[in-house]
Amino acid sequence: MQTGFDWGEPASAPRLTSANPSDWPVQPGWADLVSGFWASPQGKGLQQFLQGRLADGALVYPPQPLRALDLTPPEAVRVVLLGQDPYHGPGQAEGLAFSVAPGVKVPPSLRNMLQELGRDLSAPLPEGGSLVRWARQGVLLLNTSLTVEDGQPASHAGRGWETLTDAVIRHCNGAGDPKVFLLWGAHAQKKASLIDVQRHLVLSANHPSPLSARRGPVPFVGCGHFGQANAWLSARGLKPVAW
Repeated sequence: MQTGFDWGEPASAPRLTSANPSDWPVQPGWADLVSGFWASPQGKGLQQFLQGRLADGALVYPPQPLRALDLTPPEAVRVVLLGQDPYHGPGQAEGLAFSVAPGVKVPPSLRNMLQELGRDLSAPLPEGGSLVRWARQGVLLLNTSLTVEDGQPASHAGRGWETLTDAVIRHCNGAGDPKVFLLWGAHAQKKASLIDVQRHLVLSANHPSPLSARRGPVPFVGCGHFGQANAWLSARGLKPVAW
């Protein structure tokens, strides 16, 4: 049985090796939404595109595009953190927005995130840049495009993933308990129209990239979003995140 990914060759692994969505597990609560997407024209077109790129020998990351939906079931979501697309360097992307695989050097944007976390909550910096521990606590780490080619940022943007990820955002907006949405940067903030601000807490700031983290109008550095998110959740009787 194919796993859909290959942990072998260090120069290109881990990478996508199958464009068959059945190789990409998701939590049962996401299954109907995801299967409906793959049955749609956008889903079929995306699958054909991925099959073609793999057949052409393209190196596509991450090995499990739907990993965020596998680690975080919809009923557990407390925080939605939106990213743009996966890291495009070999071995970096692990299927979660902003997160890198264990043992990988922490990228600048993620370093700024972890430093802001430490400043905000007086917490020690974690070892490494994998955010799996967040995902397992109900932080949905969702990129808007879920695959990318080696060395080519945003190379799979506009190929159909956004139809699925917009549907995931709408589901989070409409189902379950009130949530915190973290929109860092202009790309994430374009999704604000999908969120009911009367029901949920939406926290916006500049992207944590070194190019924008300290700029106005809302610098990421000093934003205090980690503490604000936990305070808001706690005030509603919801469990805060152990960031």
